Amino acid sequence: MNKNIILCGVGGQGTILASKLMAAAAMRKGFEVKTAETIGMAQRGGSVFSHVRIGEGLKSPMIAPGKADIIIAFELAEAVRHLPFLKEGGTVVASLAPIFPVSTMIGDSSYPLEEVLQHLKQSVKNLTLIDSEAAAKELGSMKVLNVLLLGAAVRTGELGLELEDIEAALHEKVPAKFHELNERALRYTEGKNLS
Repeated sequence: MNKNIILCGVGGQGTILASKLMAAAAMRKGFEVKTAETIGMAQRGGSVFSHVRIGEGLKSPMIAPGKADIIIAFELAEAVRHLPFLKEGGTVVASLAPIFPVSTMIGDSSYPLEEVLQHLKQSVKNLTLIDSEAAAKELGSMKVLNVLLLGAAVRTGELGLELEDIEAALHEKVPAKFHELNERALRYTEGKNLS
C-alpha cells in the first residue's frame, strides 16, 4: 500500500494532530511513514498543511503536484488552494464550515463561499462534504473537527486504515479525559449518507 495524503486547514483546527494520529496509526500497522508540515502563521489563523506519505520505499516526505490520493480539508478555501496536488480521480473530504480571514471580518475583503464550493464540486469527482457545524452541535464541541474528518476519510477507503487504527492512535496521543468525545467524533459519520 502506498498512500499520499494532504491535510490542510488554518491554525487552531488540529491539522497537525490529525497528521500525527494518522502517522501513528499507520506505523502501528507496520507501514513506513514520512511526514512534512508547514505551519505558517498558524497562531493567527494562517494556512497550515501536512503531507503524510504511507507505504514502502518512500524517499521524500513531500507529495508532488498531481500525486495526492486524498486531501482532507478542514477549511474550504484551503481545499481549493491544495487542489493542484490531487491526482486525477483523487478524493477530497472537506468541512463545509468556512473560516473567515480577519480581512473579511473587518470588511476589507469578501469570502466567496458559493464560488469556492462550486469550484470544488466541478473539479473533484470524489468529493465528501461534511456539515461540521451540525456535527459540532451534536457532539458538543468543534474541537474534534480533525478527528471527525479523519473518520469520514477512513470511510472513503483512500487512507488504507480502519477506524480502529485511528482509535488506537487516539488512545496513545490524546489525554484519557478526551477519549470518549474523540471516539464519538471518529464514528460520527457511520450510518450517515456522505456525498
